[in-house]
Amino acid sequence: MQKEKISIIIPCYNDAIYVEKAVQSALSQTYDNKEVIVVDDGSNENTKRVLQNLEPKINRLISQENKGTSSARNTGIAAATGEYILILDSDDYFEKTFCDKALKILQQKNDIKAVSCYSNWFSDRGTKKLFKPEGGDLKNILLKNTAMGSILFRKGDWERVGGYDIKMKKGYEDWEFYIRLLRDGGEIYILPEVLFNYRNRENSRNKKANLVKYEIIEYIFLKHELIYKEHFEFFVKEWLISIKESEIFKQEVIDSRDYKIGKIFLKPLRILGFFKRKNRS
Repeated sequence: MQKEKISIIIPCYNDAIYVEKAVQSALSQTYDNKEVIVVDDGSNENTKRVLQNLEPKINRLISQENKGTSSARNTGIAAATGEYILILDSDDYFEKTFCDKALKILQQKNDIKAVSCYSNWFSDRGTKKLFKPEGGDLKNILLKNTAMGSILFRKGDWERVGGYDIKMKKGYEDWEFYIRLLRDGGEIYILPEVLFNYRNRENSRNKKANLVKYEIIEYIFLKHELIYKEHFEFFVKEWLISIKESEIFKQEVIDSRDYKIGKIFLKPLRILGFFKRKNRS
């Protein structure tokens, strides 16, 4: 009996340095019935040369003009022949058993709409940290994204919700997609194992997205106005809890010994700065 196929979609934009690592992690998955599709989203010539060298190793290389991550993902998924879709950004990589372990969850439970996992966040400077996304149902994801962008889901569900929002070119398109994925029920399951490696780059899209964070959040809230109204009481309570926790943390910092010592040492500098500004005026 033929096993169901996983299509691994790798959008790539100007990522000549890291894309080979991503492709190799896709090819190395222990689950054998898979295809690897790379979408070149209008990359520079250097990246195109790398992708051309990788083309014989993968199932398909698709080139398009630069339209953004959402469009590139949609293009790859539309061309996919697998029943399941795994999204992988071109600067990240999976451990080789992710597909095997994640697919078993989706096959066993119809109410699971997508599967993610614990992640190793690392930088080229050598820093590392463990990230444990929360997953959960629609309520869990109304306030914030609770899963990684690289995730396994059914192609049929992508079709059902209309794919990724191509208007979202500044980031957080994963979060918005998951809201639609879960709006009629179901949940995102998190494998309690580090099977994904996220490269925390200085100029990453996520960091750029944080610069316009509230602009993007406003777009998401307004787009899904009816959903947020339906869960208004829950949303307000959780939002107020998050504000309270933030205020408590802020007060703890202010009350800390290090903060008070730093304030004492910085006071003369603030006074000096005040007189300098006064003299210039």
